[in-house]
Amino acid sequence: SEVKSENKKTIWNTEEVPEGSEFGDIWDPREQPEYEILFKQQVGTEDVFFGMSRKDPSTACCEDMVIKIKLPETKVSDITLDIQDKVLDLRTPQKKLLLHLPCPVDSKNGKARFLSEEEILEVTLRMTREFDFINFA
Repeated sequence: SEVKSENKKTIWNTEEVPEGSEFGDIWDPREQPEYEILFKQQVGTEDVFFGMSRKDPSTACCEDMVIKIKLPETKVSDITLDIQDKVLDLRTPQKKLLLHLPCPVDSKNGKARFLSEEEILEVTLRMTREFDFINFA
């Protein structure tokens, strides 16, 4: 009969580790910062005065997603930010935020700025939607 030798130092078998656990590190002691997601619309004078475009104030007509993350007692140099098409991953020595975005974004063309007085990181991302040509025709 075959004897299965396991490394005695491992706490669990690799089979016991849940799928996808490499993304959400449940053992990470850092707390999640407060954040809010806002939707922003590019509006020109023709939209405001004449209603010439078919834009309305709904999120369906918004082009940008703005994520404001509160990071008290944080220096810009402490912030690590990684944006994928559907995920924002932010880490500082004290905080950690893995945020699944409500819709896909253009991860290559985001903007981030740290408002040091308010201790807020403001991340602006351009949303990519399959049906934009319908909304903005």
